[in-house]
Amino acid sequence: MSSATPVSASVPAPPRGAPALELLVHGVGGATPQDMLDDPRTVRITGDATAAVYRRPEDTDAEDHPERYVKEPIPEAYCWSNLTSGNGARALWLLLLPFMVVNLAHWTRPTSKGPARAVRFYGMLVRLVALSLTALLTAAACEVALDLTAWQCAGSAACSAESSWLGFLSPANGGWWAQPGRRLALAALVPTGLVGLLWYLSNRTWSAYESQRPPSAATAGDTAGTAGTDSPADIRPALGRPGFWYGRRLVARLRAAHTAAGFLIIAAAVTGAAARHDRGAGVQALDVTGRALESVLAVTGLFVVAVVFRRGRSEKVIDNRIDHAVARWLPAVSFAQLALAMVYASWSRPGWVSHDTLPGDVAFRVIALTQGALVVTLAVTAHLLHRRARHPRTAMRGLAGPAVALLACALGGVMTGGVAQQVADWLDGSGTPGVGEGPIAGPPVLLSWQASAIPVLLFLLLVPLAVLGARTWRTGRALTGTVEADYTGERSDDVRTRRIAGTRARAALTDAAPALIGILCTATLLLGAGAVAGAWVSGEVPAEAFNRAHPAVEAAAEVAQTLGSWLIGLGFLLFVTWGRRAYRDAAARRTIGILWDVGTFWPRAAHPFAPPCYAERAVPDLTWRMASWTANTGGRLVISGHSQGSVLAAAAVWQLAPATRRRVALLTYGSPLERLYGRWFPAYFGPGPLSALHRELHCWRNLWRHTDPIGGPVRIPAEEGRPEVDRDALKDPVVYGRTDTHPLPEPILGHSDYQADPAFAQERQALLDRLPPALPHQRAEGRVSPDTEEPQGLREPQSP
Repeated sequence: MSSATPVSASVPAPPRGAPALELLVHGVGGATPQDMLDDPRTVRITGDATAAVYRRPEDTDAEDHPERYVKEPIPEAYCWSNLTSGNGARALWLLLLPFMVVNLAHWTRPTSKGPARAVRFYGMLVRLVALSLTALLTAAACEVALDLTAWQCAGSAACSAESSWLGFLSPANGGWWAQPGRRLALAALVPTGLVGLLWYLSNRTWSAYESQRPPSAATAGDTAGTAGTDSPADIRPALGRPGFWYGRRLVARLRAAHTAAGFLIIAAAVTGAAARHDRGAGVQALDVTGRALESVLAVTGLFVVAVVFRRGRSEKVIDNRIDHAVARWLPAVSFAQLALAMVYASWSRPGWVSHDTLPGDVAFRVIALTQGALVVTLAVTAHLLHRRARHPRTAMRGLAGPAVALLACALGGVMTGGVAQQVADWLDGSGTPGVGEGPIAGPPVLLSWQASAIPVLLFLLLVPLAVLGARTWRTGRALTGTVEADYTGERSDDVRTRRIAGTRARAALTDAAPALIGILCTATLLLGAGAVAGAWVSGEVPAEAFNRAHPAVEAAAEVAQTLGSWLIGLGFLLFVTWGRRAYRDAAARRTIGILWDVGTFWPRAAHPFAPPCYAERAVPDLTWRMASWTANTGGRLVISGHSQGSVLAAAAVWQLAPATRRRVALLTYGSPLERLYGRWFPAYFGPGPLSALHRELHCWRNLWRHTDPIGGPVRIPAEEGRPEVDRDALKDPVVYGRTDTHPLPEPILGHSDYQADPAFAQERQALLDRLPPALPHQRAEGRVSPDTEEPQGLREPQSP
């Protein structure tokens, strides 16, 4: 059968004793129910202001009047856009961007056919990288509040004189807060408040977004093998396992560990400064106290690492337990140690004077080296996993996870370094931090080396970008013949042809992303290693380290440092401006929401402070709706997903019980299921899981266009008497030139308006015709009659 032929060509239409339902799920960027249902009046039939199902007013009682829906299904719209772009507080999620990116590294691991311990080791490495990002954020907050402000500026008469708000901390005024330890203890409240805020946001968003338990009826009797493996023992793919969309236990453990790590780093910064002074001051009691506190902090820190190291996700069952000893006591004990550190540092130490800097430079170097070592180990592990289950469509040959983890570390370094550089420039007045011209020594020199690497990185990227642009132009020229062949019989128009061909060529740029990201990550890793080496060997900022080199080298180093500092400052200002605009402007929040639509689809498996996973609310919503509707009516249902909505639809269908799944058809269009998710998340959307979904579903059809930069074919061939999923690419535009029926030029739609194509209604009806006929008997309470073939597992789910 030709793939362009409707899937129902040889299948007789079954009798329609009950109405059919079309459940529409929108894609990225959000959509209103009015747009989805093409009606200015809509009624919310279930759900809340965050996510809900809507109908047109005349369809609210559709189940009681099946005669109205003989030709068309009942349209319903599931709107989930407020999960990612709701109130102004969502703008704060921009601060969590590195945490979101590192969380993706957990899910981008390659498919594995080997031992489960390799998969567990991969997950453990990603969790440790995520922990290092929390350490980096906390260290940066300590650098700004403790080192630059309380230690350097408040300890300098010239700096504190220019910053009058620091006058009460200045030794020149001789106040109670003038001693360095007391200044540090007071300044520690800033990073402590930041860590507390992250804990609060993580706990609050869990309750608001991710606490929805999947319907137990939909997964009754289902057992799954080890999470993440593709062994024959697995009855269902990972996304079909009962506990996949409910990670309460892991998130609670990681939240406790990361909160404790933040408190411990602050305590170590405060304790370390006072303990170093006490070792040479000759006061034995304070010396012993400082050493004891440092030992206790080290032991607690090892316990935190062990907590992160020990446990990953549990997906076999809906795990509703909480490790109370860890979740409750670990943050509390760490906070108590921080309080003791602040008391210890505040003890009177006459004659103690702050000078130079706190040893933050060493801390940043250690964090950078640790992240580099973890990323390299992660790359080796990913390569070994990919080698056991190679597939040519896997992005970056299985190294997507390490690449994403490296980008998260780089993004975290740029954000934290930008804040430190900006604060140092502000406090230093007209001086330049790090070159001995101002009243303060400035931030750690590693941050200046990392900023200097940014212009070099951008320069290196110009070459592949230029090559990619030239190749896209050549591809567009080469596609003109193909475009003309697609519209045979039309009068040729060179401008129109070039426009369509250029749109197709630009849409194909998505497939070049893995190569570009590979180049970016390689350059970032090498430049990052060079920055650490340069800072460690020289101990000076680049401009000072090369001031005795060849004049050209000296000039290049100075330009790189100046330009890097300017770029990182500009990036910081743009970041703040964008966040401020998003806080006030709903349209800007929707733009940011597109980023979250893609990045927060996955559960928080690596970093508990990442933005919340909206799919842990949306997937159970869709699963409940499909299971309850088919149980109540016995009718047929097609779930129709566009773009990211197709990913949600597929994930929800995976969660259905087999008996319910037999009454559901899947229609996807503009879908990134294979083109993006299958390539970048092969363990969950690779060829194996997608083929399994095709076999489990009664019928599935996918629509796509050559001009779509996001959607594409799912590449599942016909098998076991089932037709292939993909229809031939839809023409875009539908009509090449002006005709009697289309007197005005038709637009090139790309990723949008698939429902405007006549093929959409054709394929939707074909799917409904392939589904089994409606069940003939129902009970008053909405349960399926026992004399039918449907099991009692289809009764309407009860609220958990």
